[in-house]
Amino acid sequence: MSARTPADPNTARCPWPRDDALYIAYHDTEWGVPEYDDRALFEKLILDGFQAGLSWITILRKRDNFRRAFDGFAPAKIARYRTAKIERLMQDAGIVRNRAKIEGTVLSARAWLDVMEKGPGFSALLWDFVGGRPKVNRYRSIAQIPAETAVSRAMSKELAQRGFKFCGPTIVYAFMQATGMVNDHLVACHRHEACAKLGQRSRG
Repeated sequence: MSARTPADPNTARCPWPRDDALYIAYHDTEWGVPEYDDRALFEKLILDGFQAGLSWITILRKRDNFRRAFDGFAPAKIARYRTAKIERLMQDAGIVRNRAKIEGTVLSARAWLDVMEKGPGFSALLWDFVGGRPKVNRYRSIAQIPAETAVSRAMSKELAQRGFKFCGPTIVYAFMQATGMVNDHLVACHRHEACAKLGQRSRG
């Protein structure tokens, strides 16, 4: 669905996208879809880190700017950023200009390269926490969905030990939801069953 296409008001979906077309498109096409690509997972983790203290729609509206500013979230390029590049990013009004998060992105890119070079690979590392397949929850209201779980705490600890930044348990759980490691679409949402089926077809 295009971000400019009006959503069908009769379609049952999670309440958080409200009536924002961009948010609805993200909910209906991306959120909760199992993601196994190493680079794509890196991008999403970084963006979730930038979200800390902000709303996701704020980041979503700036996502194209982030991709431009951070060289398509290519970790090998980001890992080589030096002071001059960081200062340019601090002047870029199209992104969230938070020095700690920008510098943390550089450190996380270096940590990502280390995981990729020395094993087990970023995707394999993360998906191992859920046994390689999405955990399908059956929540009926937003109030039932946790902010963090034992798994997100364990994943957060592992990432931090490996040098990743802005990867606290709450950030990590939001990341797990977005990348389909957990299916937290409400059971009444039309995407719950669709994402569950995608998870059944994902790798074991």
